Amino acid sequence: MRNVFLPRTFEDLWETLEKEPDAALYAGGTDLLVKIRAGCVDPPCLVCLERLHALQGIREEPDKVFIGAATTHSRLVEHPAIREQFPVLVRGASVLGSPPIRHMGTIGGNIVTASPAGDTLPALYVMDAAVEVRSAAGTRILPIREFILGPGTVDLRKGEILCGVWLNKNLEWNVHHYEKVGRRKAQACSVASLAAVLVVSETFETEKARLAWGSVGPTVVTLQEVEDAIVGKQLSNETLNAASTLVQHGVSPIDDIRASAEYRRYVAGALLTRLADYAAAPIVSMNGSRL
Repeated sequence: MRNVFLPRTFEDLWETLEKEPDAALYAGGTDLLVKIRAGCVDPPCLVCLERLHALQGIREEPDKVFIGAATTHSRLVEHPAIREQFPVLVRGASVLGSPPIRHMGTIGGNIVTASPAGDTLPALYVMDAAVEVRSAAGTRILPIREFILGPGTVDLRKGEILCGVWLNKNLEWNVHHYEKVGRRKAQACSVASLAAVLVVSETFETEKARLAWGSVGPTVVTLQEVEDAIVGKQLSNETLNAASTLVQHGVSPIDDIRASAEYRRYVAGALLTRLADYAAAPIVSMNGSRL
């Protein structure tokens, strides 16, 4: 029988962590509780963060949006500001796990779990997200690509918690896309995934692009050479097919129970080639951008 602490204020939390430095922290618990039941981890006690008001919900500022770490994926997907400003994140969160998992699981949990297959992570990378980390000593804000260090490893020091994620508003992107390939049509852990935001002109020329792949490296993979290869050119099958070769050389997947490294390389490149079709026949989001 483990003790479960439910702090309601940061002062309560810091006091608990000082007394219980080896406690495991969680909000939704969809990853941690599974690991405990499987015997993968055995923390002496648990600290539930879901009653900390500062970690809940979404806050808009003139040029930024803050998403509290304990905000569930369902709440994220339903929020008008996120749907309008960040369709690529909505798409990633909406295909994460099953409906019960999306109702319980939180964006903070998806980030600190730091799985290469995490569905929100490629979207957060292309949106240049920054995370806010807090302890009794103060607050740090750092880019998500510096916070996630490797599979299951983040820059979270003793006594620190992830408070949330900051996103800069940018309505310039008019194509938002996220797609993953798994072994099933639903509730699948991705074999490979791609998040993309682009500025595409009326003549179908790519003016700006940010691309990020999941499940094909120890962390989310971004490839500047691929972005450079499509910017300034028509978003055509010819352009994307040529760039897909760079993708296959740039990613570093592994063999595992879900797929071989060779197959993941192929899929990572193939996901890029599909961008032209999605941009040409878009699903229109709330702000008119293409999903």
